[in-house]
Amino acid sequence: MGKSERPEHTAPPDIFYNEEEARKYTTNSRMIAIQASLTERALELMALPADGLPRLLLDLGCGSGLSGEALSEAGHVWVGCDISAAMLDVAVDREVEGDLVLSDLGHGLPLRPGAFDGAISISAVQWLCNADKKGHEPRLAAR
Repeated sequence: MGKSERPEHTAPPDIFYNEEEARKYTTNSRMIAIQASLTERALELMALPADGLPRLLLDLGCGSGLSGEALSEAGHVWVGCDISAAMLDVAVDREVEGDLVLSDLGHGLPLRPGAFDGAISISAVQWLCNADKKGHEPRLAAR
């Protein structure tokens, strides 16, 4: 992959984030810092009540749990979903505190509305605009 090529332009996430890429991503100090910083900012933007109570949060595209760790450090409980089994395997190996679900966001989630106090997606939304197959138009699937 060339420096200017973004991962979502090279292959679908479940293919791109194979075991090797998942481990590289999770041990990259730059990625760790970016994930922590963006998650902290996402928590600020959610403007959760400042009563100190833990909230149940959904981490869409949780990957190896880097953003989930920041949620745990902030005192929240979280459920993470990701399309990449390799990324979730790394999260399990790292013994993250959140519950993990293998799921494709592009197909929606079988969750009851209002079940979570908030949701974040630090590094997954950009994947939703890319077709996995020739002739596939992701934006049309939601209509």
